[in-house]
Amino acid sequence: MATDKKQTGLITRREAILRVSAMFGGVALVGQSAMLSGCAARPADRASRASGNAPFRQSDIELLDEIAETILPETRTPGAKAAGVGPFVAMMVTDAYYDRDQQIFIAGLQDLQTRCLVSYGAHFQIVTAAQRLALLEKLDAEQHLHMQTLAEGAPAHYFRMMKELSLLGYFTSEIGYTQAMRYRETPGRYDPCVPYEPGEKSWAPHA
Repeated sequence: MATDKKQTGLITRREAILRVSAMFGGVALVGQSAMLSGCAARPADRASRASGNAPFRQSDIELLDEIAETILPETRTPGAKAAGVGPFVAMMVTDAYYDRDQQIFIAGLQDLQTRCLVSYGAHFQIVTAAQRLALLEKLDAEQHLHMQTLAEGAPAHYFRMMKELSLLGYFTSEIGYTQAMRYRETPGRYDPCVPYEPGEKSWAPHA
């Protein structure tokens, strides 16, 4: 989000670049029960995902796009919406999350929209950028508290899932790789110590 991290507690785009490298190695802040659930799915979970048990309507995907865009807005580089993060998040939740986490995520979308209606009298897609940011800041503070007291095996807060999937979707997209970060298709020799100046883009990792 385009605000001062010290004031909001939200991570900056530069910190997101640093964190996403950990996600590539499977260390997801939402916890293995959610992000990596597709790696060891139970038969019932595979069947429910195949039958489309956690569908997202077009309005849900549009909402996910706006949430992701608030987290990663357009600056000198395109934002999350341009990178197609909303459809990516919906795909990940549908194809890779256990039923429990799917239900928490979808109920979270409804809760976010309800809070927006109560606070501002309109849906998230319609309210101002400042109102969107204020709502997500409150949810981010809640998820931080939730994660600090999380029991082993308990589900993550739904906004934690949304934020981490938004980061993953953005920084694994073509826009994230080639515009938010520096990317070289054929990197050549391995150099573990590259000079770096504050404000420069980080290098995109290779698969």
